[in-house]
Amino acid sequence: MTDYSTTRQRVEDYFDRSATKVWERLTSDAKVSRIRQTVREGRDRMRAIMLSRLPQDLAGLRVLDAGCGTGLMTQELAARGADVVAVDISPQLIGIAEDRLPAALKPRVTFHAGDMTDDRLGRFDYVLAMDSLIYYRAPDIGQILTRLGRRTSQAIVFTVAPRTPFLMAFWSMGKLFPRADRSPVMIPHSFPTLVRHSGDSLTRVERVSRGFYISECLEYQP
Repeated sequence: MTDYSTTRQRVEDYFDRSATKVWERLTSDAKVSRIRQTVREGRDRMRAIMLSRLPQDLAGLRVLDAGCGTGLMTQELAARGADVVAVDISPQLIGIAEDRLPAALKPRVTFHAGDMTDDRLGRFDYVLAMDSLIYYRAPDIGQILTRLGRRTSQAIVFTVAPRTPFLMAFWSMGKLFPRADRSPVMIPHSFPTLVRHSGDSLTRVERVSRGFYISECLEYQP
């Protein structure tokens, strides 16, 4: 997974170098610009969709929050009784998530800064990966799902950037700039391409389009 490792390192550098404060503010109650407000609202809607794919009562279930960021999904999973392993490649975001986690939920959550596909994290009933695969190519996503699927008994619920005219234009514009001078750019995907790399166990759930936030929820059955 050489390409995956290279992209993962670039994303880690980006978040720890320049994006931590942006995400800390975006995922709080602080006032943000109208554009970022649409992103906040879109992400809130997507989080609710993803959580709806899991049982309401998660007591006794082990769930991986892959790419937990500042921990909003982690908190909701733990509040529903899950034993959560919250992983992110950014140690700074993990620190924010730990600080924000209510004391009553701390016994149910284990935080880990590192690779979400690390076999040492163990086995899970469910995996949720919200907007944490958007920078990866379809072959990499297929390998990630296969690797996580070996250790997941129920389902992997994740999001991708869908191949829409707006996102394709955004992606093409990003390619005009030298890689060293820009943040990682999300890669839009068509569903048939993802199926070719991930198999027929992949299904569509729902798409969210709110201003500058466009994301599609998919579900993979191991």
